[in-house]
Amino acid sequence: MDRTRLVREDDDEVEVMEQRTNWPPTLNRSLFGLSFLVVIASVLLLRFWPIWRPVQPKIWTVEELAYYNGTDDKLPILLGILGSVFDVTKRKTHYGPGGGYHHFAGRDASRAFVSGNFSGDGLTDSLQGLSGVEMNSVVGWRKLYFEKYIYVGKLVGRYYDKEGNPTKHLKGVEAKAKRAAQLQEKQKTEEAKTPSCNSKWSQQEGGEVWCDAGYPRLVQRPLETALSGEVRRRCACFREEELGRPGLEVYKGCDYLSKSCKV
Repeated sequence: MDRTRLVREDDDEVEVMEQRTNWPPTLNRSLFGLSFLVVIASVLLLRFWPIWRPVQPKIWTVEELAYYNGTDDKLPILLGILGSVFDVTKRKTHYGPGGGYHHFAGRDASRAFVSGNFSGDGLTDSLQGLSGVEMNSVVGWRKLYFEKYIYVGKLVGRYYDKEGNPTKHLKGVEAKAKRAAQLQEKQKTEEAKTPSCNSKWSQQEGGEVWCDAGYPRLVQRPLETALSGEVRRRCACFREEELGRPGLEVYKGCDYLSKSCKV
């Protein structure tokens, strides 16, 4: 209910009006709660503003990047891959201290994305000795980071010079990765013509391969072998009239016309 008090006096006295509004109790509590949330949000924003402030793309040095490893709450968490630097702060629980990916923070550890070696010499940006398939995998990881995280610049070193231009190392990796991707696609098309075997494995019974139509044979994967430098094979199902093709290998201990083989 509104209550108004009106005082009027003569001559040079002034008319005074006082109005007081009595709000419903529930509305008063709602307004108080909203005010409290605004205050809390303001405090948090002031406290964590250095983290939320976006990092502008720039040319980074190895020494600069090392500061952004998640150990300073006032700094974002950054990592490099093939010389591209990304802000991964939004996944602080993973990339911060104690997180499963903390070893990537504050450095370019491109090799570790495919090697799985997260200590010592494994945390390096060098891809020397890796196959084209593995290099293509690293390029795929870089693509994922461009899609999922904030790009904040380039790292001076193996993959970019001081002006931010790509080096021969980066061009070489990208060329080998592209070639590997093309060969893998070609291999996929070829292998689609011959179905792969079904397979299962258990600790008690070991492994088994079988064909619903045809007979299981080991066959080399020449394109993948060429890319990796190691002999790679797969199990495929062939019709009886195809079993005389060169390069087909019967599983050890398996009958020539058996539709399933223990491995």
